[in-house]
Amino acid sequence: MQHTTLNFPEIRLHQRDGHKLRGYFARQFGDESDLFHNHEKGGKAIYRYPRIQFKVVSGNPVVVGIADGADMLVQRFLRIKELDIEGKVYALHHKHLQSGEVEVGVRDALHEYQFATPWLALNPENYKKWLDMDERGRQDKLQRILVGNIISFFKGIGYHEAQQIMLHIHTQPVATAFKNQQMTAFKGKFVTNVLLPDFIGLGKSVSRGYGTVVKC
Repeated sequence: MQHTTLNFPEIRLHQRDGHKLRGYFARQFGDESDLFHNHEKGGKAIYRYPRIQFKVVSGNPVVVGIADGADMLVQRFLRIKELDIEGKVYALHHKHLQSGEVEVGVRDALHEYQFATPWLALNPENYKKWLDMDERGRQDKLQRILVGNIISFFKGIGYHEAQQIMLHIHTQPVATAFKNQQMTAFKGKFVTNVLLPDFIGLGKSVSRGYGTVVKC
């Protein structure tokens, strides 16, 4: 699978600014491709796994492209002269682009990953059910959800995997502000037999930077 990461090492933002980064790229390139915003021309949302994702990891703004989204970033790299984050303009003296083929799928070896940004695993309905479970039940529930997130990622890139996904998770809940509302997200690590590209998102609102995974 083609995979591209674009980061701006001189710029520091807050993790919550991921959606502002997305908004800037949507304004700049949204008329050229709906991959930059996942909406139709009339404004209706396109429900698919985002192939261009915007996130802030350890204060560093990162844009990730996968599959056809990877090529989109490469083609527009030279045209990105600055970032305008809610009226604050950052000149780009340095920007780093890395692009190439990466392996994806179930493998014989185990791989360990950590969530570099909070993982939004639960909606309001299953959050209430999760609260009523004991600790073992909560972890089992989150493991099933994360397996489902990985399967959704596979479907989103057109990849079909016949082998069983094995996964063990160790997470802790963390409060996060999402669309001006306090929500429970999770941080931590997981071990799985799946090979995943760095900086892709799993779970809800990955286009805004949530659920970013990196290999340990």
